[in-house]
Amino acid sequence: MASNGSDRMRADAGAAAARPLASDPGEGPRRPVIGLTTYLEQARQGVWDVRAAFLPQQYFTSVTDAGGIAVLLPPQPSPDQTAEAVLDGLDGLILTGGLDVQPELYGAQRHPLTDPARPDRDEWELALFRGAERRRMPVLAICRGLQLVNVARGGTLHQHLPEALGTERYRLGGGVFATNTVEIAAGTALAGLLGAGEFDVHSYHHQGVDRLGDGLVATAQTDDGLVQAFESDGDSYLVGVQWHPEENADDKRLFEGIVAEAATYSASRMRGERAS
Repeated sequence: MASNGSDRMRADAGAAAARPLASDPGEGPRRPVIGLTTYLEQARQGVWDVRAAFLPQQYFTSVTDAGGIAVLLPPQPSPDQTAEAVLDGLDGLILTGGLDVQPELYGAQRHPLTDPARPDRDEWELALFRGAERRRMPVLAICRGLQLVNVARGGTLHQHLPEALGTERYRLGGGVFATNTVEIAAGTALAGLLGAGEFDVHSYHHQGVDRLGDGLVATAQTDDGLVQAFESDGDSYLVGVQWHPEENADDKRLFEGIVAEAATYSASRMRGERAS
């Protein structure tokens, strides 16, 4: 059962998206700055074929449409030290989708269909998440991001859902997002944003939560019992979803939620109410 801190988080979530953005006296509204983690991939532009930071535009457009300022965060050297400096300039963090989290991080043997390891991204995003947790900075974790948070909290993953659950319903392949229906639990932060009950989502993943990590509460599931969303049982804002809300151009409520929480975080940080 969720703690009183989580109860406060749920009660505030529905109203958060409607709050005005934080402002500095005499300087007008201040838009909160949201960091989004990125891929590091081989990319081509004209005659150039190089490694580059990459993130689909839908992610940062969703943030800017919700009133935030989007800042891209590619993997960098010395992740622990660098993450602390980066977080100093952020009001919120979004852990985005991408390739599989290394199974070695949760003590599992590698499945043949698990993606090749990306230790640079895993180490960078773990450092960012842990730093954000210490600061009680709002976090939205999407798809891979949800899986990484679960691992960071000591949980484990199903490495290949067609083998574990006997279904291909979550990844159709070919860049085509599947539509699945999740059941959102009443009284949760997620229900405060999206409403309780059935909700259709865009899925593209072949891994998922096995054992839920410490201090995480499942807030949405599919009819096969797979955890599709969670939140923290503490009073900091942490919402994780297994689906891809950035792919739903008509519904920005999850992004509006984190932007509103980031504005509150920014204002309270200015007042010196949160430890850095």
